[in-house]
Parts: sequence; C-alpha cells; structure tokens
Amino acid sequence: MKNFLKFTLATITGIIVTSIILFFIGVVIFFSIVSSGETETIVKKNSIVMLNLSGELVERVTDNSLDVILGNTEFSTCGLDDILSSIKKAKENENIKGIYLQATGLSASYASLLEIRNALADFKTTGKFIIAYGDYYTQKLYYLSSVADKVLLNPRGGIEWKGLASKPLFYKDLLQNIGVEMQVFKVGSYKSTVEPYISTEMSPENRKQVTEYVTAIWGQLVDDVSTSRNINADTLNVYADRMLAYYPTEEFVKCGLADTLIYKNEVHDYLKNYMQLGKDDRLTVLGLKETLNIKKNIPKDKSGNIVAVYYTFGVIDDSGINFGEEGISSEKVIKDLRKLKEDEDVKAVVLRINSPGGSAYGSEQIWYAINELKKEKPVVVSMGDYAASGGYYISCPADCIVAEPTTLTGSIGIFGIIPNAEKLANKVGIKFDVVKTNKHSDFGSLNRPLHTSEQVLMQMAINQGYDIFLTRCAEGRSMSKEDIDNIAQGRVWTGAKAKELGLVDELGGIDKALEIAIQKANIEHYTILAYPEKKGLLSSLLESKPDNYVESRLLKSKLGGYYNEFKLLRGLGKNDFIQARLPVELNVE
Repeated sequence: MKNFLKFTLATITGIIVTSIILFFIGVVIFFSIVSSGETETIVKKNSIVMLNLSGELVERVTDNSLDVILGNTEFSTCGLDDILSSIKKAKENENIKGIYLQATGLSASYASLLEIRNALADFKTTGKFIIAYGDYYTQKLYYLSSVADKVLLNPRGGIEWKGLASKPLFYKDLLQNIGVEMQVFKVGSYKSTVEPYISTEMSPENRKQVTEYVTAIWGQLVDDVSTSRNINADTLNVYADRMLAYYPTEEFVKCGLADTLIYKNEVHDYLKNYMQLGKDDRLTVLGLKETLNIKKNIPKDKSGNIVAVYYTFGVIDDSGINFGEEGISSEKVIKDLRKLKEDEDVKAVVLRINSPGGSAYGSEQIWYAINELKKEKPVVVSMGDYAASGGYYISCPADCIVAEPTTLTGSIGIFGIIPNAEKLANKVGIKFDVVKTNKHSDFGSLNRPLHTSEQVLMQMAINQGYDIFLTRCAEGRSMSKEDIDNIAQGRVWTGAKAKELGLVDELGGIDKALEIAIQKANIEHYTILAYPEKKGLLSSLLESKPDNYVESRLLKSKLGGYYNEFKLLRGLGKNDFIQARLPVELNVE
C-alpha cells in the first residue's frame, strides 16, 4: 500500500509538471504563430510612422514574445536593423508624410544613436517632417530627438542635458575582504579591463584615454545638437553646467531646446494641424512592425547576385555555447563564413561587428576565417558601438573598415586573469586536497596561488598573444608592427581618431559599408540579404541550452542595468584565461 501511494503521488506530480511544461510550450508556439502571421501593410494617404523609442537597442532582435510572457517589457529589445529599415521604407513611400518619434526610454550607445540620427536626417532631405514628443528626455533620447523639426515636451516634463561621465566600478577591496585574489597578467599600459580587480581607482593611463574618448563623444553630441537646434556650442555647454533638468519646464522652450509644451493626448491633434488636415480627415499612424511589412515597389532582381550582411555582436566566446543569444560563437561564425565563401552567388560580404572582444583564441579562429573569405570576395567591416580588442582583431583583415565617429575601437592588447580563492575557502571552512600526476596538473585551480614558474609561463603566453595580435593588425592595415605597437598598448580610440591613425578607412554606418562593398564587387544588380537567418522564439528555445535563453531573459528582467556587470563576473569562471577584450560596459552616460 505504501509503494502504491508513492507511485501514485509520483505519477500525479509528473502529470502536473508535464502539463505546466506543455502549457508553456503552447503559449510560446501561439506567440510565434501570431508574430509570424503578419501580412503586407497597405499604406493609406496621410500616413505617418511612429517610432516608439523604448527598451534596449541591439543590432538585431529575435522574437520578443518571451518578454511579454515574462512581463519583461521594460527591458525588451528593439533592433537597430529594424529601425533603420523602417526609416528607409518611410522615406521611399509617397503616402508617408512624416515620422513621429515617441521618446519613452531607450537604452543605447552613442554610435547606434548616431546611425539612427543620420538616417533620420537623410529622411528629412525628401521634405518630409519629423516630430518628437517626450514626457522626459534622457540625454541620449534628446540627442536623437534633436534632429526633429519640432521637439514637443510635456508641461511637467524635462530634458536631461548635463554632459558625459564614465564611472567604472572597482572590486579590489570587496574581493580582498572576502578572501579572493585576482592574479593578473597583461600587455599594454592602457589595457584597463583588469583594473577593477587590482585597483581602487583609474590608472593615469586609463584616466587619460577615458578623458579623451568621453570628451570626443561629447563634442560630437554638442556639434550635432548645435546644428539641429541652431544653438551655439558654447551655449550648450553652459546649459549642461546649469543642470537644466531641474529648472521650470518653460526654460527649455526659452533656451531653444524644445519648441512646444504639450500633453501627450494632444499630440494627435497637433500632428493633424501640422499636416494641415481637416477635422474630418483621417491620420493613419503606422507602428514599427507595420512599417517593416511595407512592400517595396521595386522590380525583383534577377541577376542572382547577393551582397551578404553578416551580423556578429556580443562577447567572443570560443566554447561554441553562448550565454543566451548575446555572444559570438567562433565555431558558428567560422561555419557561416565558410558557407558564404563557397556560395558563388554571394559577391561581397559586409561584416557588421559590435563587440568588446573576448577570447583571444576565439578571435584568432574568426580572424583566419575572415582572411580566407577575403581571398574569394570583397569583405568590408561595419563597426557598431564597439569593435575593440578582439572586436578589432577580427576586423583587421577586411578590405575596408567603416566606423561611426563615436565607435569605440582599438584596444589592441591581451590580458589574463586567474582568481585565487584560497583565503575565502579557509574563511568558510572549506578544505582542498589534491592527487596529481605532474607538477602543474592542477594549474588554474581556485584553491591555490600560481607558482612563480607558472606566473612566468602565463606572462610568456600573454606576450606571445600580443605579438600575434600586432602581426595580424600590421598585415591587415599594411603598417609596420612598430607603428601598430605605438598606437596599441590596449588603448581605446574613437572611430574618428582611429581613422586619423590608420586603424579605420571610412566614417559612416552600415549603408556606407554596403556602398563600398558593392563598388568593390563591381556589380550593378544585386539583392542584399542579412545573415545569419533570424530565429523565432521557438527556434531559440529549442536550440539553446536550458540555462541559456530563458535564464538570460529572466536575469535581464531582474537585474536591469546591472546585467552587463553580472555577465562580466560570470565570465571569469569559464577558465578561458587569456582574453582580448574591453569591459562589457564602458559606462559612458
């Protein structure tokens, strides 16, 4: 009887668990079907496109249905590729008269914002209008929205305009207090990624480079806003020092940062009046998805020529298994690039790289694949927010490198870091014992410091990695190793400065890179295709490890702005000791 009850209870528990899993899968399938069943948008006269700038801006976005299921709309993602595509379609459709920017709360880096801003400026060249509205403009959103013909502000709102600051976190004292020592090896005076673990403040070299790139980015912002709003650059700096965000709202109109104070529910009528529509005339507002579903009125290309845009973004991880979908798997990239190389229809490849780097080994493998691809067809790199350290490593073999002025690149350097938690283990009463066949069989163990001989070998490996890095850059950029070393040393450069130094060829976004790739391929007719193919929610869940996709989305929901710091700390436990990377987040706000 006892066994019968036990088996019955186990069966009931199994049925309940299975039912929950099946229900969850059913919900996922439902959302996937709904999202994939979108039809072509027919654009009516007097239409406008509404771009709701909210969530986290990423290079490309997969299905956001899981965010809806988890109630994680605050940290949902929107794709830069989708936004740029929607602006281009709005520009080309004669029934679309303008764009309405709704500034809600967008987490993005300045290079991506500049790319969107340039696309909006190009949209205005057709004579169409842009109207922006915000309850409160963060500095990033104001920078983007300032390109609009009219900037509308809630009467009880505000505009953040205060300048830029970089505020890195330092963990040395925390680690020391809990009994963890970070054993660090590096090459490059400016290789600052390891500083948070071994110091309590910036080194003079790091402070110098951070000051330079923060000042350069701020200069770009001020110049762009000055041009759009017709306000002197010096005056904008005075406004930043005054902390206008805390002034009465009317001040923003008086100083020229905003045009009109208006409540959100009045914007619809404002837009109709701006378009000179009658009371009974209908104003059609298209969202992002509806705009993306507009069919272009261009004849289908019959040449068969393909210009491939291959997206790589996130930390380079040579394990082949990413944390969620936010990393670059060297194993997958190599396979994909080999296919593009062997595909005779692909005439040129644009590599879109947005990466702070990562595994030095993984970077070398991707470098080789790109170098092989270049032997068969033109390869042009388009840099996003970051293409630094390992991100630059994989960029350097390209025929041409294009970056935004505010892209952070360079950081040519290598470091290694191995934690020693011996004191922590002693504090909490954990004892280790070991049986080994050879002297260094337990190399890298957390329970002991490295021997002197191991430290020497580790530094030797770091030096060798740096020398290879210099060689790759020298070959790719047709410069001497000495010249590369002079601008390397782990130093971070803006895209504009990198162009002056010869690390970058052209300034611009992905459209500029495509233009160059098409020119190098010497083709007139072609189709542009994006790779790798976007995955829906169901595919992402089925192909990911159980602790990958769902876990990353849940953690992002709970950790919010601290998610990047969590990923950086988590990565230290992967035993890939030699890295070519920036900190995950340079924290320029």
